[in-house]
Amino acid sequence: MEKFKKHWEIQHNWQLLFPFFGLIGLGYSAFKISNSILKDNHLILIIAVASILFFLLLKLTLFIFKKLEKKWILDYKWEMIRVFMVFAITGSSSLIVGRPIIKLLGITKENLNPILYLVLFIIIGLIFYQILLVTFGWLFGQFKFFWEFEKKMLRRFGLKRFLD
Repeated sequence: MEKFKKHWEIQHNWQLLFPFFGLIGLGYSAFKISNSILKDNHLILIIAVASILFFLLLKLTLFIFKKLEKKWILDYKWEMIRVFMVFAITGSSSLIVGRPIIKLLGITKENLNPILYLVLFIIIGLIFYQILLVTFGWLFGQFKFFWEFEKKMLRRFGLKRFLD
C-alpha cells in the first residue's frame, strides 16, 4: 500500500477515495460495455469479458495518465484521477440534462430531419457541457484547472470575446 501511495503522491488516507472510485467506475464501465455486447449470454461470460475489458481499460487509462501528466499542470498525480472523474461525470450529465431540454423545446426525431436533430442535440449538449464542466470541477476541488481548460476550449471555438 505504501508503494501505491508513494506512486500516486497520496499524503492523506481520504485521497485514496479517488483511486478507489476510479477503479469502481472503470469496472462499471467494463461491465456495461460487455453487457451491451453480450446481451443474452450468461452472467459468467459477461463477467469474464468485463474482467478482460477492465484490464484493457486500466492499461489504456494509465497510458493516457502518463501522457497527460506532462501536459496538465496538477500538484499531485492522484488529482489526475479526480480530473478524469469530472470529465466522465460531466459528459454523462450533459446528455442527461440535454435530453429533457430538447424535448421541452418540442424537438423530436419525428418532427425534424434526423441529421438536424442530431446537430441541435450536440449543440445543446455542448452548451450544458461547458457549464457543468466548471461546476463539477468546482465541486471536486479543481476549479482553477477546469476554468483554464474552459477558457482554452472557448478560444478554440472562436469565442475569445466572451472571456474578456
